Amino acid sequence: MQLRLGIPKEAHSLPPPPLFTFPSVWMAGVFWLSALLDNGLNRRPILRAGIHRQVLMTTLGFCLGYYIKRYSNYYYAERDRELFSYIKHHPEDFVEKEPRKVGEILEDFTPTR
Repeated sequence: MQLRLGIPKEAHSLPPPPLFTFPSVWMAGVFWLSALLDNGLNRRPILRAGIHRQVLMTTLGFCLGYYIKRYSNYYYAERDRELFSYIKHHPEDFVEKEPRKVGEILEDFTPTR
């Protein structure tokens, strides 16, 4: 298993994801809650203490979520490219079958009493 920390240069050709995506907002919320939990565990006022830490943690979470979304877009684009090239080069493995109706697949129903 490879662990790639950087996004390859090929990923720069992809369009950037929207700024507010689920991972970026989710990670911002999780990191903000972790800052609140830190305040609570250290017996400080939860919302009023360490505003700078809360802003920093929220920003870090947002950036990490955006990076995760960007990397996942690259990963799925690369996977789709490989799959479509395989389908293109091996059409004999992907022959379209004639569509069947449900009545042809299921057996005739006879109620038993």
